Amino acid sequence: MPADRMTPRERWLAVLNHELPDRVPMDYWATSEATAKLLRYLGCRTLDRACERLHIDMPLSVGARYAGPPIPQGQSIYGCRFRDVDYGTGVYRECVHNPLAGYDSVEEIEADYVWPSPDCYDYSVIPAQIEGGEDRPVRGGGSEPFLVYKELRGQEQAFMDLVLNPQIVHYCLDRLFDFCYQNTRRIYEQIPGKVMITYVAEDLGAQEGLLMSAAHIREFLLPRMKRMMDLAHEAGAYVFHHSDGAVVDIVPDMIEAGIDVLNPIQWRCKGMDRRLLKDRFGREVVFHGAVDNQQTLAFGSVEEVRQEVADNIRILGEGGGYVLAPCHNIQAVSPPENVVAMYQAGYELGRY
Repeated sequence: MPADRMTPRERWLAVLNHELPDRVPMDYWATSEATAKLLRYLGCRTLDRACERLHIDMPLSVGARYAGPPIPQGQSIYGCRFRDVDYGTGVYRECVHNPLAGYDSVEEIEADYVWPSPDCYDYSVIPAQIEGGEDRPVRGGGSEPFLVYKELRGQEQAFMDLVLNPQIVHYCLDRLFDFCYQNTRRIYEQIPGKVMITYVAEDLGAQEGLLMSAAHIREFLLPRMKRMMDLAHEAGAYVFHHSDGAVVDIVPDMIEAGIDVLNPIQWRCKGMDRRLLKDRFGREVVFHGAVDNQQTLAFGSVEEVRQEVADNIRILGEGGGYVLAPCHNIQAVSPPENVVAMYQAGYELGRY
């Protein structure tokens, strides 16, 4: 096997610039339970060591340290309360208290609710977080406010609000996006020019289509997301857009707004054919993900995993523009043999 000629940072940067790297970069997304299984299988004590063994180019994430008033255990800075829910092979944290669920107007929220501030965070810890990681891409800042809005209002009410209470949606999203904007700006200020990737995310798709109308996405989310994207580009960072599901109908709008990377490419969803995506959008965005964890990683054979990796590299990696990764977090049901096969195949087959 030829030796790598690039560092993970150089490899990501080449792909983000639509240049050919030495090989396809590889990223890692997984639940804590899936990671623990993988580490036991590999005999590794840390994820960093596992990434080294599997040649994974995982970005280094940076962020501020909370330094504000104490937050009760199981509660977010927004006052949402969470409970761990066991689903058999692992645990997910589910929101069980929505602090803004009972409000009927902006005036009520303004009178009674205190929004968190970036001033509650210590950003001086960030420079130390990248020490020793100079060869890795750095991820920092970003936004996913409609996710928080759903936790504040309750998921059903949040979607109803788009039609019934648009003034509440606009008001809350302004506050949530402004927090993300200021938080991201302060991260950039601590390590000027060092952040390569900023996530501007929002789950917009289900298995068969969009979770909300394209008109609602354009009204409530796109202008605010574009403001985040402009901030990232001004700081020299690339915009990594995460949106699950069948989102092909809104991808042109996202590209126009400024995304550089599209994730996670759930190609089994309606309209998300890999060849279609590559042909339509491959000159404008980088593709990230695409190794299916609804079926292939979870229930497929090692050979089926290797074949899917080969297909992804052949289609999405044609001429560059692809980062190999699972299409969302690897779940604990996925055999570690399949996870290892994904990265071994990527390392063997992804050379240019």
